[in-house]
Amino acid sequence: MAFAISEFSSWDLPPRPDTPEVSAFHRLWLGFMAARMGIAVVLLVLLGGLMLLGLANVNGWQLALCGTYLGASVAVRLFTRPALPGRTFDPQWVSTIGIDLVAFSTLQFLQAAGLNYSPLYALPVLTASVLGSALLALGTAAGVTILLLIDAWVAGLQLSDHAPPLVQAGLTGGGYFAVAVLANQLAARLAREELLARRSRSAIRTQAHVNEVVIETLTEGVLVVGADWRIHAANPAARTLLGWQAREAPASLALISRPGWTPLVALAQRTFADLSPQNAELALELAPGERLHVRVRTRLTPPQDIYADALCVMFLQDLREAEARLRTEKLASMGRMTAAVAHEIRNPLAAIAQANSLLAEELSDSSHQQLSALVRKNAQRLSQIVEEILNLARVQQPIADWLELDQAVEMFAREWERHTRAGERMRLKLGSQSAWAGFDGEHLRRILVNLLDNALRYASPAPGAIVVATSMAGEQARMHVWSNGAPLDPGVQRHLFEPFFSSESRSSGLGLYICRELCDRHGAGIAYARTAAPDGSGREGNEFTVTFRTRALALPGARPFDTIGA
Repeated sequence: MAFAISEFSSWDLPPRPDTPEVSAFHRLWLGFMAARMGIAVVLLVLLGGLMLLGLANVNGWQLALCGTYLGASVAVRLFTRPALPGRTFDPQWVSTIGIDLVAFSTLQFLQAAGLNYSPLYALPVLTASVLGSALLALGTAAGVTILLLIDAWVAGLQLSDHAPPLVQAGLTGGGYFAVAVLANQLAARLAREELLARRSRSAIRTQAHVNEVVIETLTEGVLVVGADWRIHAANPAARTLLGWQAREAPASLALISRPGWTPLVALAQRTFADLSPQNAELALELAPGERLHVRVRTRLTPPQDIYADALCVMFLQDLREAEARLRTEKLASMGRMTAAVAHEIRNPLAAIAQANSLLAEELSDSSHQQLSALVRKNAQRLSQIVEEILNLARVQQPIADWLELDQAVEMFAREWERHTRAGERMRLKLGSQSAWAGFDGEHLRRILVNLLDNALRYASPAPGAIVVATSMAGEQARMHVWSNGAPLDPGVQRHLFEPFFSSESRSSGLGLYICRELCDRHGAGIAYARTAAPDGSGREGNEFTVTFRTRALALPGARPFDTIGA
């Protein structure tokens, strides 16, 4: 009978020190060590009891042998750590299998208390078969068989017939060989199953981590809901869309717990009822006066087994985000047309300017000359706007002037006030301490006019409804345009500086975008906040703040301000 036995260890798999759980090899080692200590205690108690009761001839050295065996077993358990056996002999087995064979053979050969100790040989055979290599298992079984045969031969010397003890010892040894082979094969299979389970678990964990990273970085909200409406998972995009506080864990929150999520509940219920994907555009009332319009797609996951329930995966997309992407694509396509359109605008502007110049030479009436000057001024401004749009498309860096901020802001604000007849609705509060800002004068005019036009559109008609202020924050100068308009919707705030975004159909949606682009070109920054008025009145309103590159004093050769915009 041949056995397919590998020369390698049953547990010859790479150690995993990074895994916190105890391996099967370690658990079995602990079990065998506990068995050794248990057998030692039983032997000590049994022989001690027989000696005290006088039922058998037990010597003190036999008790000492059992006590020594118990001490050795405890020492191995406490002071050694299991090591996977290799292809060669490992001295670690001397402290376990070797001590077992010596102790049990001594008791068996000397017939302590007239007992048969041969069944105890099963412990070292099983230890070698389960924890060691196939070679160690067969070697231990062979050693036990030799010890049994020697014991049978010694016992046969006292008998006339040697055959029965030798046959019995041979059969017992053959049984130990069979046990060694079977136990080693079962241990090898257990080791392979454990290795496969660990690899599978590692692959599953890796895939789960990859899925988590992908879901966490998705700009689309992902919400996983069970049939009991309990939220199993939600990525950051979904939490942001739904106004979900970070302190709330998914397991502690149900979809039906928020009144504003009722449309999501209805869509999930329809998904579970129809067992099919659903698509819908929903309006969620997240807060009083705050309505979120989302596009929702649902998918149903099939249950993995009879004990698991299906889950509804909901994909949430902010419609305004989708509109913003469309606007960006629209801007990209329009950018390719900018050069051609600008060229077509330039030609009629040049013709208008030339015709106006020729006409102005023939005019003598002062009123007609004023009209001609107005045409010339606006034609120049239109031409400059075309050039600025071309500069934005060409990503050119403008040449900045150094402006005295208070003087420039006051001049542009007063000019806007006269043009719009804002009167007392606008107030000035200049406090930049004569700081000089690195900015082109006409570009600063456009930014301030855009911001003031927006403020005028939404501010109340009360005096001081608009405040234009300058200030110093450390070494940086700032310009503030504040108005007492209603708070902006959070969805609007996210897209304030995007091109073609506007809450009004009459607006082109390019004003704030151009402001941001001009600030970027000059190394400045622009931001929005809901804050108190800069005049110290304590009123709350909407404020746009522009932060400039600043010089405390004018640089040599700086352009005189009175020529800017001339």
